[in-house]
Amino acid sequence: MARKLQYTRFHRSICLALDQLELWGRNPWRRTSLLLIVLLSAFFVGSSVGMLNGVLALMDPVGALIIVFIWEIMVRLRSNWPQEKGSSIARQCLDTARIGLLYGLLLEGFKLL
Repeated sequence: MARKLQYTRFHRSICLALDQLELWGRNPWRRTSLLLIVLLSAFFVGSSVGMLNGVLALMDPVGALIIVFIWEIMVRLRSNWPQEKGSSIARQCLDTARIGLLYGLLLEGFKLL
């Protein structure tokens, strides 16, 4: 049985920020530029984690655990997202971040081959 979250001031401010982001992202150029920034930032994080783990060679299991933990949080957030008619900008940013992170990790893996 799922519990309903409390409607606190913090919850209201997060919802208000997401609504303002959605309103701001109605312009297609703004939405595309934001998604591109998220994609490139996630790619940078993915390639940086892979590069640092390759250079140090001491933290491979720890780095893999951190990446799997982050990835699992992103997947669970996406699966618990309420279904809407239109695609929200926050959900698109989350999906784009997952794609960028995966692409960065794969590219670093292929560099090591």
